[in-house]
Amino acid sequence: MSRPQSEAEYLARLVPPSVQALRTSRRAVLKGTLGAGAALGGAGLLAACGGSESTATGGGTSGGSGGKTVSFGSNGSDEVPKKYFQAMMDAYQTKSGNTVKINTVDHNTFQENINTYMQGRPDDAFTWFAGYRMRFFAAKGLTGDLTDVWGKLSGFADGYKSASTGDDGKQYLVPYNYYPWAVFYRKSVFAEKGYTVPKTLDEMKALAAQMQKDKLVPIAFADKDGWPAMGTFDVLNMRINGYQFHIDLMAHKVSWADPKVKQVFSTWAELLPVHQADPLGRTWQEAAQAVQQKKAGMYLLGLFVSEQFAKDEQDDLDFFTFPEIDSTVGSDALDAPIDGYMMSKKPSDEAATKDMLTWLGGKDAQTIILQNAPGNLIPNSEVDTAGYSALQKKAAELVGSAKNIAQFLDRDADPTFASTVMIPSLQSFLKNPKDIDGLTNSIESQAKSIYTT
Repeated sequence: MSRPQSEAEYLARLVPPSVQALRTSRRAVLKGTLGAGAALGGAGLLAACGGSESTATGGGTSGGSGGKTVSFGSNGSDEVPKKYFQAMMDAYQTKSGNTVKINTVDHNTFQENINTYMQGRPDDAFTWFAGYRMRFFAAKGLTGDLTDVWGKLSGFADGYKSASTGDDGKQYLVPYNYYPWAVFYRKSVFAEKGYTVPKTLDEMKALAAQMQKDKLVPIAFADKDGWPAMGTFDVLNMRINGYQFHIDLMAHKVSWADPKVKQVFSTWAELLPVHQADPLGRTWQEAAQAVQQKKAGMYLLGLFVSEQFAKDEQDDLDFFTFPEIDSTVGSDALDAPIDGYMMSKKPSDEAATKDMLTWLGGKDAQTIILQNAPGNLIPNSEVDTAGYSALQKKAAELVGSAKNIAQFLDRDADPTFASTVMIPSLQSFLKNPKDIDGLTNSIESQAKSIYTT
């Protein structure tokens, strides 16, 4: 399927408005301090926290500079991304004659230690995210300039280039994947029970009540890893207060103690009884299994959730965008994060690293992802997406028709604020949703400290 004609226009909105000059936070690392971690060195630290190393197995000497070794840090620790990263690196080695050493680390460990990683001994290239977090580390001088790589790339709409551009106008990321967040469900369950897709929050509440009568958990939910609940906050905020308020809140241009923010949490508190209980003890994969096993009716997550379903179950999976809450706001804003590759500030061999990244951004490499990942959408328009599943086609259309697109809370906000304030604050809310005033006042107090440092 070809991309919707309007996609470039919509993707141009993927990066929120420029924030004020980047500030260096009092906190040196996400969810901690540099301390002994930096002394261990980046790659060594991540490997010690659950990483595994593999070497691409391809051969050949055609193309490339030949005979070079490049290290690649990957957060693709689940089975599907691990498979396609290995396949891509095997293919690259066959093409170039270079060797790629893959350092695969648990996704959360990678994310939580990224600052330490980049200030230590990072891999030559590594996976990361577009948005504020990319710009934050680029502005700190911790990542390599990929502007010349972009000069060799083709097939990317302007929005992807914008999403890969730092505050200095240079490019620091090569995109390989994007995916919308939506409410996923099994078509067979809806058909068997006679459920219809809700268009408003009231309809969703009524559907959830019926699911409870039918002995189903209405909404699968997990937050053991800290980030999934951010997606719920994002969509509720955009449905209640609109996209621009959400982006301004992420940049701390408005207060977290604003009554509009409190309304988000009060609405969420009303919905918690129809969410899967005890989410802090459950991973997102475990929550997905509740839908897969037809024990839960719905699940708000990214398109990657489809990778938790067997191949013969893929056609039974469908989704709808989170329904309207306020008719004056509508339901045409969503999270659609972009994942990509970055280069360390001082790679062991810059030419070989850039050669690899140029290839990874090209048609051949991204076709490999398409062939192996039902939960991915491919940003390079030169890739033949005729092989998209019905779910992928619908997801691409959803992104193409969205009026406004956010990256995700932990990518649109200051990285220290997202990790050290919002993760524990949202988890605190899930434990005790009654003290919304105390919660929002606490978040605002900490935001002031971080955003003014």
